[in-house]
Amino acid sequence: MKVTQRRRIWGWWFFDWASQPFHTLLLTFVFSIYFAEVAKRHFIAMGDSVTHAGAHAQALWGYGLAISGVVIALAAPVLGAIADSSGRRMPWIWVFSGFYVVGSAGLWWLTPGYGNGSHPALVQAIVLFGIGLIGVEFATIFTNAMLPGLAPRAQIGRISGSGYAFGYLGGVVALALMLLLFAETPDGRTLAGIPPLFGLDPAAREGTRFVGPFTAIWYAVFMIPFFLWVREPRDGHRPLRIRAALSDLWVLIRSLRHRRSLAAWLASSMFSRDALNALYGFGGVYAGTVLGWPVFLAGVFGVVSAISAAAISWLGGRADRAFGPRAVITASILALTAVCTLLVGMDRQSVFGIATPEPLLGSLRLPDLIFFACGAVIGGAGGALQAASRTMMVRHTTPERATEGFGLYALSGKATAFLAPFLIAVTTDLSGSQRIGFLPLIVIFLVALLLLGWVDPEGETDP
Repeated sequence: MKVTQRRRIWGWWFFDWASQPFHTLLLTFVFSIYFAEVAKRHFIAMGDSVTHAGAHAQALWGYGLAISGVVIALAAPVLGAIADSSGRRMPWIWVFSGFYVVGSAGLWWLTPGYGNGSHPALVQAIVLFGIGLIGVEFATIFTNAMLPGLAPRAQIGRISGSGYAFGYLGGVVALALMLLLFAETPDGRTLAGIPPLFGLDPAAREGTRFVGPFTAIWYAVFMIPFFLWVREPRDGHRPLRIRAALSDLWVLIRSLRHRRSLAAWLASSMFSRDALNALYGFGGVYAGTVLGWPVFLAGVFGVVSAISAAAISWLGGRADRAFGPRAVITASILALTAVCTLLVGMDRQSVFGIATPEPLLGSLRLPDLIFFACGAVIGGAGGALQAASRTMMVRHTTPERATEGFGLYALSGKATAFLAPFLIAVTTDLSGSQRIGFLPLIVIFLVALLLLGWVDPEGETDP
């Protein structure tokens, strides 16, 4: 089968479609909520109060994410340098795809064994989730590194934005299928009003637990176009020289002293992605605790967020092509800063101190509707920000050293991953207000915007 340029691009897009459900189904909307529920009931059975049990569950989840983040931060630039030195990326994608599938599928084994020796099962689930997370993050580094070779520079922004849009669309389709066909509600039926498919037992939470195998199967099936259509140039393969690769990486890191634009860009993206990830991670907590939303409504919120992310990422790719990535990044950061300002000023009863009227749509009050709009902005601006950031990174590297560059990009994205959650926790603790706890995100976004002023919109590729 002849692989055309169009098929190469579509194959590359299919990685985003295949991998997005890990973030949508496992990290944000289904498995993380199920894990917290199982862990909280376990700690209550062990004698904790409800408050302390929730804190212990959140801490266990956080430690798992932190350990995975450290592994990713330390290994990403090294693996990138080794891959660039050999000119091989596809074998690494195969390896880390295996991590993704094994880690995701293994989450099935977290059963709702509340308190009866289930703590080892919680740790096992954290380890398996970490394996999957490492797999998706490393596979993303190597697939991102293929972006410069897909098309001329003028087309990169459109391709990157369309890829993110396609990925978010895959995430929302996967989430909808999960909610409609598998995940059980309290009455034992799915949102479609049917028992979970394949005879899955609602009493054993098998419908919800199927989210792990479902995510693994989704990835395995939809990576087929990627592996069939995306090719590496064979003339770029070179013998693997690890010492030389690490030496080149150290030279690249030291060169940041003389590459103001790249250094400023890595610092800016570090802060903006840290704050964005905190918005993703704490949005559900805000909805559940400040607004009192049930899990079902949070799932609908996730669908709205993912759909807007797909649409605005696609539009952002067009804007990237017309105005350049820095303009898109600036607009996205301003939009996300406005969202944080709203979150600080809003609660269930009022918006910036102004009392809200009675429910406007069913049981939804004005703050609920505003938060739905915030979800659309978070999803849309977040998607556009990440797509344009990928384009900006392309402008700061070369096809030959792209994996190394994206390894540094991944490192900058993980280096301060603890910062925003830590500042939110401390501010919330000191103020006694969850809403005030979001104030640090405004500061972090503004710091990212300030640093963006030193970034050359045309990029910088000379070492």
